[in-house]
Amino acid sequence: MPVVADLTEVELVAWGEALGRALVAPAFVTLTGDLGAGKTTLVAAILRGAGVTDAVTSPTYAVVHRYTAPTLGPVHHADLYRLRGPQELAAIGWEELLVSPGLVLVEWPERAGDLLPRDHRAIAIDHLPGDPTRRRVTA
Repeated sequence: MPVVADLTEVELVAWGEALGRALVAPAFVTLTGDLGAGKTTLVAAILRGAGVTDAVTSPTYAVVHRYTAPTLGPVHHADLYRLRGPQELAAIGWEELLVSPGLVLVEWPERAGDLLPRDHRAIAIDHLPGDPTRRRVTA
């Protein structure tokens, strides 16, 4: 993965909004990073850029939230953090996500194991050692 940039939260949001405006459906995007790295912040920015006006919250307990984006159609935001592994994906409608005609954003994609689509777009967000105000974003 090439490094995109070391970004402040404001810059991360601007980058996410630009990505949301540029995405073309169908798109499957995964977001990895430690707790508190900014995955949900980035998802909210991507959805704002795609025209979603609903409040975007973490689906940690619901696992999947659904939205509609004017330019991308149906949007599914999944947070797999609470799953123990790929064997639990069927219970959240994983097959539906894989064939979605719109946008799918997945936090904690490592919980899906080998069941991610080969052509997904991967984004990683990492804390920068020694600088709590910036994140390294790779895509």
